[in-house]
Amino acid sequence: MKRIHVIGRKNHGKTHLVGELVTEFTRTGLRVGTIKHTHHRHELDTPGKDSHRHRMAGAAAVGILSPSMNAVFLPAEHWSAGQDRYEAMAPLFADCDIVVVEGDSQTQAPKIEVWRAILGTAPLIGEDASILAVVTDDPLPVEATVHRRSNVKELGAWILKVVGPISQ
Repeated sequence: MKRIHVIGRKNHGKTHLVGELVTEFTRTGLRVGTIKHTHHRHELDTPGKDSHRHRMAGAAAVGILSPSMNAVFLPAEHWSAGQDRYEAMAPLFADCDIVVVEGDSQTQAPKIEVWRAILGTAPLIGEDASILAVVTDDPLPVEATVHRRSNVKELGAWILKVVGPISQ
């Protein structure tokens, strides 16, 4: 799975940039997948609904097929400790040319940071040398590769070089 992680502190514009990257990549004919990574515990299923009841009864995986959407709920315990969950999910994204992940600063995959000076927080890249570039239109207080937030087309082209050749 070819993927790029968009990371940054709260309210710096990660979700907005992910949406713009998806639009840019699909405009060029790519098939794009997204993953939202969070460190918060969320119940993704609806308590009380049949699928939730199946999981509470002990099902290891629960799928939902509807006329407009399909989903599979896999508890985190489904994977063994240390197993790369992205690799485990890769078959679900096999039809995607690129996957844009929002979040997961701990990954070993390529990462870019979204940063806005007005929020008054230091860029993460100052603490994490594994971040490849910062996306901002503000002067950056640390030395780093910078891509203009206002030029998503150029950023998208750079990302495609970073993740490697895409076969269409």
